[in-house]
Amino acid sequence: MAHTSSLAHAHAPARARGAFDLSTLFRLGALARQRRALARLDDSALADMGLTRTEAAQEAARPVWDVPAHWR
Repeated sequence: MAHTSSLAHAHAPARARGAFDLSTLFRLGALARQRRALARLDDSALADMGLTRTEAAQEAARPVWDVPAHWR
């Protein structure tokens, strides 16, 4: 029976095994691009969004795998 349970695991959805799917990779790429763009904004644009230069730099410096809470 152990063999059957390993087969069930092999056919489990990728998310259940903790793997990334293609849409997750695309979202991570978009997040990285957005953070780079945030870092390039001038102080006027940041002020329009209610962000300080320090806040923008902190967000831009976050690693790509540090995703927004609603993704989890």
